[in-house]
Amino acid sequence: MGSARETAALTLAACEKQGAWSDGHLKRAIREQGLDRRDGALCTRLCYGVLQNKLLLDWRLGRVCSMRLDKLETRVLCDLRVAAYQLLFLDKIPSSAAVNEAVELAKKHSRNPRAAGLVNGVLRALLREDAPEVRGKDELETLSIQYSHPRWLVEEFDGLLGRPGAEALLQADNEQPPTAAQVNTLRTTPERLAAELREAGVEVQPHPWLEGCLLLTGTGDLERLDAFRRGEFYVQDAASRLAVLAAGPKPGQRVLDCCAAPGGKSFAAAILMENRGELVSCDIHPHKIKLLEAGRDRLGLSIVTPTLQNAAQRREDWLEAFDVVLTDVPCSGLGIIRKKPDIRYKDPEPLKGLPRVQRSILDNCARYVRPGGTLAYSTCTLLERENGEVVDGFLADRPDFVPEPFALPHLGEQPGRITFWPHIHGTDGFFAAKLRRKG
Repeated sequence: MGSARETAALTLAACEKQGAWSDGHLKRAIREQGLDRRDGALCTRLCYGVLQNKLLLDWRLGRVCSMRLDKLETRVLCDLRVAAYQLLFLDKIPSSAAVNEAVELAKKHSRNPRAAGLVNGVLRALLREDAPEVRGKDELETLSIQYSHPRWLVEEFDGLLGRPGAEALLQADNEQPPTAAQVNTLRTTPERLAAELREAGVEVQPHPWLEGCLLLTGTGDLERLDAFRRGEFYVQDAASRLAVLAAGPKPGQRVLDCCAAPGGKSFAAAILMENRGELVSCDIHPHKIKLLEAGRDRLGLSIVTPTLQNAAQRREDWLEAFDVVLTDVPCSGLGIIRKKPDIRYKDPEPLKGLPRVQRSILDNCARYVRPGGTLAYSTCTLLERENGEVVDGFLADRPDFVPEPFALPHLGEQPGRITFWPHIHGTDGFFAAKLRRKG
């Protein structure tokens, strides 16, 4: 059985070498290593903390390491990062414990007999060094190091928001948001659910401005909670639920959710529809259809029909057949960095092809909207080329669709589209647009 530190270091090494996603690999590793709730929480904190601060940790380690970091074995480098994160960011773990375990892990993980001595020397030098002021070649590189976002991403956000806004967004990306639980109002009330969760040891705050949303901390494994098993809530960020509110599905309507997994939008729409009407919920992967079915059954949303379907492939029997069509398209995911910190380290090159994919899905799914019906487009990214530019290109080619204004709780009237920002709205970064097909 491994320790929290070793499990975190091995997960980080797997992410580095195999391109694994940290969240999926981490859950599996915690389970396989038999970590209890406390050690599992520490392991998660270490893993996410390193990913959120990797460029800064490497900058600090690089100042005191006699070797170039990219010449170190991956496992040794990850041991160093985990220990450095504890030394620089956590005050409840004694420095000696962090250093000693890192040295032992280097002995265990490295083929080089000198690795343990190097780890010991580097970490003790790091402890002796007064915290230096971060300085890059210019202001953008300084921000890149300070907030551990690759330079290309800092440049993107700087272009979108200007320097102060970009820095506020980078800072928000490194915070730990609470879990947003949306209440299944067909089964319980927000007040009753909050009381039940508090009794189970979960810290609960009502969302400051979104009714039926609870912010949870100290949940541990959510799926062990009786309220979760009984289908009294599901996990979905406030921005994602607001995108469904903007689309405005109503009881009795026929609704299509084209890129549905893991199901939050389908579930939000079915609850808004009071479980009356029909909701076809699509995904391209068979295992995700099973997830959609499990969520539907747990929440008791019988109108949801999970269906294996590629959103870019035409279905003749669906032409002009739906009142509301939701297209939450594949995207770069740069709005959810605070929940998936490793997204920031994606290679930007393949992302350039995404607008073409997004547009093909939008073009195809627009055919399924009946005259007078609604087409909703959304992403969890902040890049304009995947958001407003895709919608504008579509509208230029399809004069039978027009932007449809909508109102949202707390945020008021919107002109047919909105971008949610982590540092402004306290939500995921998210884009939503509502279009009406002319009757």
